[in-house]
Amino acid sequence: MALVTTTLSSAVAVADTEIVVASATSVTAGSIVLVDGEFMQVLQSYASGTTVGVLRGQNGTATATHVASANVTHGDATDFTVAAPGTANLKPGLIAFTTTSYSAAGAVAFGVAQWTTAVINGTAALAMTIANPNSSQDGIILCIVGNGKAAHTVTYTAGLGNAGSGYDVGTFDVGGQCSVLLVAANSIWVPLPSPFSGTLTGIDVAIA
Repeated sequence: MALVTTTLSSAVAVADTEIVVASATSVTAGSIVLVDGEFMQVLQSYASGTTVGVLRGQNGTATATHVASANVTHGDATDFTVAAPGTANLKPGLIAFTTTSYSAAGAVAFGVAQWTTAVINGTAALAMTIANPNSSQDGIILCIVGNGKAAHTVTYTAGLGNAGSGYDVGTFDVGGQCSVLLVAANSIWVPLPSPFSGTLTGIDVAIA
């Protein structure tokens, strides 16, 4: 079967052994589920319904909390071309990374992995904030990405690159799904340059 993506209908706690999905079409006993950076396996006892019993923290990934509306991708084990490592799955040649979803406004977490992907859910604009990294976190990377078209805002008080108030709010363009990539240096978030040039309209992030 091919990979299918639905969403969580309710939040998932670390100790939960079931997830509730918006659509269980093609979910089968023994299939693999990926939510944020955590792999799960559907229990062999599963028959039908949107409440799905799962084995948490598979493929060496870390068991984590997940917010409602986070993407839920599922399929056979062979459908996943790469068994993405979680924060507990450190393999030679691979950096530690984690993925967290956000369905409400608030602070973006980082620091538990070398690479953090923060997914902002939905098409309603959310106001997100990021704090300064500390001096022990030089070189960590933070990727903030929208999984729907929305004018999300990301506020960083120091200003990107320590440039001050003129560079402290990034507003995602509502015309397309946007992202911003930052690297920590000297306790400041520094934006990585975009590979695009010229006039951007649908996928730019305006800085103000």
